[in-house]
Amino acid sequence: MKKPGYYSSGEFARMAHVTLRTIRYYDKQNILKPSLVLESGARFYSDEDFARLQQILLLKYLGFSLDDIRNMTITDSDYHFMINSLNIQLKLVQDRIEQMQLVEKAIQDTTAAIQTEHAVDWNQMLNLIHLTNMEKSFKNQYQNASNISARINLHSLFSQNPQGWFPWIYEQCQIHPGMRILEIGCGDGTLWTSNLSRLPKDLHITLSDISEGMLRDTRRALNANDVNFTFKVFDCHNIPFKNESFDLVIANHVLFYCEDIKQVCTEVRRVLKPDGMFLCSTYGRNHMKEVSDLVQEFDERIVLSADKLYEIFGRENGMAILKPCFSQVTWKPYEDSLLIPEPEPLISYILSCHGNQNQYILDRYMEFLSFVKKKTRYGFHITKDAGIFLCKVS
Repeated sequence: MKKPGYYSSGEFARMAHVTLRTIRYYDKQNILKPSLVLESGARFYSDEDFARLQQILLLKYLGFSLDDIRNMTITDSDYHFMINSLNIQLKLVQDRIEQMQLVEKAIQDTTAAIQTEHAVDWNQMLNLIHLTNMEKSFKNQYQNASNISARINLHSLFSQNPQGWFPWIYEQCQIHPGMRILEIGCGDGTLWTSNLSRLPKDLHITLSDISEGMLRDTRRALNANDVNFTFKVFDCHNIPFKNESFDLVIANHVLFYCEDIKQVCTEVRRVLKPDGMFLCSTYGRNHMKEVSDLVQEFDERIVLSADKLYEIFGRENGMAILKPCFSQVTWKPYEDSLLIPEPEPLISYILSCHGNQNQYILDRYMEFLSFVKKKTRYGFHITKDAGIFLCKVS
């Protein structure tokens, strides 16, 4: 029996230009389940299911396995998820285009070398193997970019401080013409893309990250800007610049991920000019605590982070960690909180965390959505306990 607003499996497949067998297979593999199943077993799909199918087909086109796709998608057509998903998919396609262009050039160079030298250059052949074996890095990049976007999105939408975190950070940097700046762990470059109009022209800014994918995203976003941006992949435990190279070094929510914070601070101090400044941000033990309380109320087994990052480097212990390297260390709090009136951006944030939440939420997603809807009905308040340490050497 035809249901208003729903399509039978056959109609859904025809409209999407895929086979009915494909739709049934995705159903069986728990990748795309029907929105409605009648007691008779008849299966129906909604308009919203097309969004997930689009995402699945694109990821499949880009070379991801069905197991990868199952872990990289979620059933929700809310516009927050849709915009975030489409933006990340766009970056993924751009990455694939760049990769294929590199493969094309590598094949041309290898062919030319063989024709000229009448011998195989095995170093070029190894480069080809590397370029054609990047699926894992693309998957990691997709997940990392999606996670970062979800976290930034929640704060940008619902922060009660109208200035916003990144404009506030920029203000604390005290940037002026002629400065040489290094950001370690720049992520997707939001600090700079959100403050482009405020940048003086006479700057040299080096953006670094351990992830090549993150730097690709950042380079694309900043490529047309007049400011002199340089992009470099390296581990901040060993900063590849000469002593006294920079006026300002920035580490925005980075130090608590470092294996040896003392070594990173030693490197930062080495590359800072005598009158330079190190700005590093972190948070305290009360930061976003209501989110952890929320998920544990839903299922006490959920832990959003295996590590309490504020215990590694946080507001409470950061001064003691930084003092051996910097004679002047000042804590400056960012006064803010969140008020969440709707469930979807909060759920997106929760799913982006580094804990075990997906293990207990994805199979009960609709139940979790209903639970969070009730919690956000009258606004869900979240404490923010974040800020920066400003460090100098006298």
